[in-house]
Amino acid sequence: MRNRRAWSATRTAVAGLACGVLALALPAPHASARPGPDGRGAHRDVRSAAVVLDWMRTADAVIEAEARPGPAETFVWQAYVSTAVYNAVVGVEGRFAPYKWDGRAPRTASSAAAAAAAAHRMLRHHFPAAAPRLDDALTGTLATIPDGRAEDEGVAFGRRAAAHVIELRRDDGRGAPVSFPARPRPGVWRPTPPGHEPFAGAWLGRMRPLLLDSPGRFRPGPPPPLGSARYARDLHELALYGGRTGSHRTPRQTDTARYFVALDLQGALGDHATRHGFGIAETARLYAAANTAQADAVITAWDAKLHYGTWRPVTALREADTDGNPATRPDRHWEPLLTTPAHPDYLSGHATMGGALMRMLTGILGTARVDLRIRSATTGTTRHYRSARDYERDVSDARVWGGIHTRTADEVGVATGRRLADWALRTYFRPIP
Repeated sequence: MRNRRAWSATRTAVAGLACGVLALALPAPHASARPGPDGRGAHRDVRSAAVVLDWMRTADAVIEAEARPGPAETFVWQAYVSTAVYNAVVGVEGRFAPYKWDGRAPRTASSAAAAAAAAHRMLRHHFPAAAPRLDDALTGTLATIPDGRAEDEGVAFGRRAAAHVIELRRDDGRGAPVSFPARPRPGVWRPTPPGHEPFAGAWLGRMRPLLLDSPGRFRPGPPPPLGSARYARDLHELALYGGRTGSHRTPRQTDTARYFVALDLQGALGDHATRHGFGIAETARLYAAANTAQADAVITAWDAKLHYGTWRPVTALREADTDGNPATRPDRHWEPLLTTPAHPDYLSGHATMGGALMRMLTGILGTARVDLRIRSATTGTTRHYRSARDYERDVSDARVWGGIHTRTADEVGVATGRRLADWALRTYFRPIP
């Protein structure tokens, strides 16, 4: 439960290979504006982008308060909202290909009004109890937009954009009952201490992805056999660096493990867009690309968890005398630094999401320098990640130093996330000539 509470503060995760796809790079921020006679169109466009930031913050708060999602489910909700907002904005502004839609708004419509109406409609549909809060937020946004035809057209189109995503995600498997049938035996996952909770969010491994065509499209090969040297190395590293007591970790390594438990990545995306002067279309694209990549990474990781069902380090180390590997030694009292989440080891969800998000970001930004200032809800500290590779390294190390994932589950997770995002970049969120 403690781990779940910490996770519930999470606002999405990032990590991935630093190789940009320049053909998909964002144009200069001022290029999205349509300047009027006073030459101030670019400034108006940047101000309009603040509407996207405000509504993604609103979505964050409403999802947390109303859905009380499990760790990974948060990314699914964020993807729903951000794709609706993205379609609403680019349906007015153009610039980028809509997400699974061909809807177009009148060119006179307000893209800021469309963004607000899309987020409002999407959140109100899924969280009707939050209607008063959402209605007040929409009223506040529209009060900043001049009354008239542009506002009315924007609101109408934003509602259409949200309705399309709602229909698109109908019966997508969210929350469906999915069981984990494997019997406990050496190498196979079973509920872990201290709560011994059942497999959390197993439905994610069967959910219809947002970008990919199936949950298992990028399912990796199997983890190392129990008798292999690599498996023994993984356990040895965990025994040395992942334990709650007697660990060889440095204070910095311990802080890294705790830092990555809960990150405000939605805030980091908004901060990046603001500091770099993104217009409304670029900002909506940043959120939609980031959140859909993470959501599909969760689905991919959970597909592997269901398929391979490998036991967690706490079980593997305590029961090492049953694995048939002469190079491993049991420690009946070993405890990890962090509380073990209630699902299998392979793949690491954090690492897979990190790889997918970083690959998506380096692709749409056209540079390996992601420039993200990310605050941790668990440590209260902010780290500045200049490159994708640095984040990638830390997110993998953190799960080992926290004692909750093997090195293999992390490294394969990052590589898998990169592969799925690399595929998605060739299809989604592309600039329109």
